[in-house]
Amino acid sequence: MTTVVRGLLLTAGLALIGYGLYGLLGDPYITDPLGILVWAFGGLVIHDGLWVPLVCLLGAFLVRGPVLRGWLVVAAAVTAVGLPAVLRADDDHGNPSVLPLPYLRNWLLVLAATAGVALLVAFVGRWRHRDRQRDRDRQRGRERAVRRRRPREDRS
Repeated sequence: MTTVVRGLLLTAGLALIGYGLYGLLGDPYITDPLGILVWAFGGLVIHDGLWVPLVCLLGAFLVRGPVLRGWLVVAAAVTAVGLPAVLRADDDHGNPSVLPLPYLRNWLLVLAATAGVALLVAFVGRWRHRDRQRDRDRQRGRERAVRRRRPREDRS
């Protein structure tokens, strides 16, 4: 079953990639499709060769806990996508519609919202773990209370 699902997902993914490449290379506004493919390949190399290993190594050695590690991956992705707009926020060349939004504020709000979700997930996980531990302790207490010593045999 999982092999079939994986095959279908792989086929769908490859079809979407093909459709995207067809649209990219067939767009009349693109004058240098080879330059775009070089740029995409460079992004892939930087992402898979530098960014992902760096994030994984930092997460593995500096951060404990899956929730914080997951939030750091999300924060890194949001930063990688949003940082160019944040850095160019005041560089509109006299056209205020080029970058019309307060990108620094919005980036910080997204980081704060995702951190809030991560904290909520961590608190719920800790609360559930505490309840499970309390139930285990109660169960152990009942088992101990039920166990009784055998009465001594009379040696008369």
